[in-house]
Amino acid sequence: MEAAKKEKISVDDEAVDKNIFKNCSNIAFYRRQKKQLSKKSTCRAVLDSVTTGKDSTSFQIINKATKIPLLAEVYGLEGNIFRLKINEESPLKPRYEVRDVLTSKLSTVRLISCSGDKGSLVLADGKGDLKFHVTADPFKVDLVSEEDIVMSVNSLGQLYFEHLQISPKQRATKENEDDASVDTSQQENQNDMGLWEEKFGKFVDIKANGPASIGLDFSLHGFEHLYGIPQHAESHQLKNTGDGDAYRLYNLDVYGYKIHDKMGIYGSVPYLLAHKLGRTLGIFWLNASETLVEVNTEPTVEYTLTQMGSVAAKQKVRSRADVHWMSESGIIDVFLLMGPTPSDVFRQYSHLTGTQAMPPLFSLGYHQCRWNYEDEQDVKAVDAGFDEHDIPYDVMWLDIEHTEGKRYFTWDKKRFPNPKRMQELLRSKTRKLVVISDPHVKVDPDYSVYAKAKEQGFFVRNREGRDLEGVCWPGLCSYLDFTNPKVREWYSGLFAFPVYQGSTDILFIWNDMNEPSVFRGPELTMQKNAIHHGNWEHRELHNIYGFYQQMATAEGLIRRSKGKERPFVLTRSFFAGSQKYGAVWTGDNRSDWSYLKISIPMLLTLSVTGISFCGADVGGFIGNPEAELLVRWYQAGAYQPFFRGHATMKTKRREPWLFGEEHTRLIRDAIRERYALLPYWYSLFYRAHKTAEPIMRPLWVEFPNELETFGIEDEYMLGSALLVHPVTEPKAAVVDVFLPGSDEVWYDSKTFAHWEGACTVKIPVALDTHSLSHSPQQWEDK
Repeated sequence: MEAAKKEKISVDDEAVDKNIFKNCSNIAFYRRQKKQLSKKSTCRAVLDSVTTGKDSTSFQIINKATKIPLLAEVYGLEGNIFRLKINEESPLKPRYEVRDVLTSKLSTVRLISCSGDKGSLVLADGKGDLKFHVTADPFKVDLVSEEDIVMSVNSLGQLYFEHLQISPKQRATKENEDDASVDTSQQENQNDMGLWEEKFGKFVDIKANGPASIGLDFSLHGFEHLYGIPQHAESHQLKNTGDGDAYRLYNLDVYGYKIHDKMGIYGSVPYLLAHKLGRTLGIFWLNASETLVEVNTEPTVEYTLTQMGSVAAKQKVRSRADVHWMSESGIIDVFLLMGPTPSDVFRQYSHLTGTQAMPPLFSLGYHQCRWNYEDEQDVKAVDAGFDEHDIPYDVMWLDIEHTEGKRYFTWDKKRFPNPKRMQELLRSKTRKLVVISDPHVKVDPDYSVYAKAKEQGFFVRNREGRDLEGVCWPGLCSYLDFTNPKVREWYSGLFAFPVYQGSTDILFIWNDMNEPSVFRGPELTMQKNAIHHGNWEHRELHNIYGFYQQMATAEGLIRRSKGKERPFVLTRSFFAGSQKYGAVWTGDNRSDWSYLKISIPMLLTLSVTGISFCGADVGGFIGNPEAELLVRWYQAGAYQPFFRGHATMKTKRREPWLFGEEHTRLIRDAIRERYALLPYWYSLFYRAHKTAEPIMRPLWVEFPNELETFGIEDEYMLGSALLVHPVTEPKAAVVDVFLPGSDEVWYDSKTFAHWEGACTVKIPVALDTHSLSHSPQQWEDK
């Protein structure tokens, strides 16, 4: 690591061979679970162990092979939600449970035990509409709504729980060891199963607590369409997964990520929605460790049972979707959101994790960013360019080069000698500034942020107990432990005006590299056996690290204004509940038509999982877009919640006026269209904040009873008033637009041409045709 102090760090440290990232076959807990589950061992619920407390009903679950008891707790929550927690009844030490994500206002509903047969337990809410039906042997749960089974838990027998054990070294020295206390399924070959050590490339993950993974299956009856579990550069509707092809939830810095791939990228929301005619459900798997999700949907089929003369007897087999969740550690803590409508599920999830933060109005305008605007003169020139070309914008952004040697909360004295003067220039035009603040801190005893954090023990530690050191943009760095409330409080204080020299009240913050990104670390991230506050290993909470940084940053901006101004914080890494603290974007995309196209389903998936304030870098972060692509991207971005142009340092400059007069006009028109709709945008954000309604809505959300809408992802509703269909193909002359709603009449928002709903229309487009937007008559009549 000493060499990193002198070695120049460049973008090439991030742009690495994708083979450094794992696939399922490289993940030990996945291999263990698949191998063990193939043996078909079963569990039974011990119903004579049932106890009823004030808020929950609990009972034992016994694995028939290991005989070790688990404790299951069932809660009813207000608003048609069940919560199921499964933990070891007597673990060797406490297992990690996710904190700070759930809102503090969860209200339980007393579940009433109804009469069941000898081998079952039936718990019902007060109204009796919903029932939690436990079958003892083999253990299974059916969730029943009005006598219809809509969801089953463990019907495939995939409940899996690795019990904490004493290490092999401790066992070797312990006399008269009780062999029966050790799970025999875990006496497999260490090299293959990765029980206490797991190797990947040159890295060895030494596991102090040994194997501790969990898993459980859910069957959704009558469902074929599943959505959610971001972040992946994939379709909005989840695809079936084969062996070794699970959706991975593991926050990683993947520069120029591959599209149509299930690998985890910057953020993780372990929340899945299922929709069918007449019903929407949600599954929220509250676990912050590495998680894999397998999906298998079986469509409705009809087949002939017998043939008698000319009459065939047919049987209709109901569709079903099976979802298998697997996590590396922690406990099973799952919330079952019973709907029944999409808006009900959105509201239920917001009761658990909160609604989208209400943003300041300026943040809904256009943002101009680049890695990097070189100096104060460059900022002044770009700012003037918008005025000269009569293009509105609200926010100028500065990337890492604005700092003194990538020391956050500082300014490069040569490039930005008078940051307050620069901000006053922007303020005079009612514009704002956003600067970057990453979680890594340059190792430098003369850097006050580093010195104070080190003195107070605020860094993540390695397994030997010393401050963990890794490589990122500044060279050798340590990483703030945002899981520690004291670290978050201290970090929030760094945004105070007297502390953050050169900052003013028009300066806001961008959290990047907070997966966390650790160059030359395993999968470009932090070692899983690093130690956090409370002596928890990083593996337990990896996916929530960035969530905590954004939380601390937002709190810092609120404290800075004494609670009078709303914060704006953009984060790259996120988790369930990140919507409470600001905005998210899709990371390091490429200047390619395929990335423009995939941005729509990516943002729709974020939107239905609670994160409404989301966007993709206009023009693509990596590469040099042709003029047509850049125009189309501005036209699309103008109708997406977060609207920012951004590019990496090795690209050509691409301010909106650099592509010729005609293209400047087209980009100007697109940005102006954004501003013309600002009152509507602001209203949509208010509704998202108050009622959890997504802003970008898949058609199935607004038209839940129209099967044709369930798989559409190239167009969407913006609120309930506008249908948007961006043009995402080069040299397009005609676009096919599906207009839902058999009782709707749709109007072109520019020409006022109109069409009946429930049909696909071919609409001619030219380069000056913006993202096609249409208004339904029903909304016009309201």
